[in-house]
Amino acid sequence: MNLIVVPDLHQILVTIAEPRLDAAVATSFKDRMREIVSTSRKTVLLDLQRVDFMDSSGLGAMIAIHKAMPDGIPLVLRGLTPNVERVFRLTRMDSVFNISAAPDQAREAG
Repeated sequence: MNLIVVPDLHQILVTIAEPRLDAAVATSFKDRMREIVSTSRKTVLLDLQRVDFMDSSGLGAMIAIHKAMPDGIPLVLRGLTPNVERVFRLTRMDSVFNISAAPDQAREAG
């Protein structure tokens, strides 16, 4: 699982640099993200712009990460592709997760 982690003063930006978040990578993704969020005292911004496909294993990993977040530290998802956004919407997880538009999407909408 290829994750790009860029911490700064206010947040930790984690970019998933894989086209799929599925059963083949869900466990390694979940384990690596748990390492990152377990010590975080900053917002974790998870960028999914490169993820074109997510199955139920990927969604389960996302839920596990959400639950692993330290109290008071937000996990923000951004840059959901249409297929990934559909998974969150159909499972109603879009009401559980904090989902933000990617910076370029926000400019287009504004």
